[in-house]
Amino acid sequence: MFTIDLSIRNTAFPISVQRKSGEDAEAVYQLILAAIRSGNPDIVELKCEGKTEKKIAVRASEISGVQIVQKDGVTTAGGRPPGFFAVAAE
Repeated sequence: MFTIDLSIRNTAFPISVQRKSGEDAEAVYQLILAAIRSGNPDIVELKCEGKTEKKIAVRASEISGVQIVQKDGVTTAGGRPPGFFAVAAE
């Protein structure tokens, strides 16, 4: 399973959708990149394959980042999924 995370301006947490294959995840990634590059405030609408009832719609002009993460069942350090940034605890 692949997770595509969208970082939205002025929003603390990313929005994510899932795809079952790497090719589908790459297609969504390219779709989002094209929407960001266009500079138009068009709406990007996505559906999740992991949770079929989950749908999102966001203005392309509000997306500030996108990443693909492969979910392989192995837990990461601290049990947290990888994200756009990490804050070091002191």
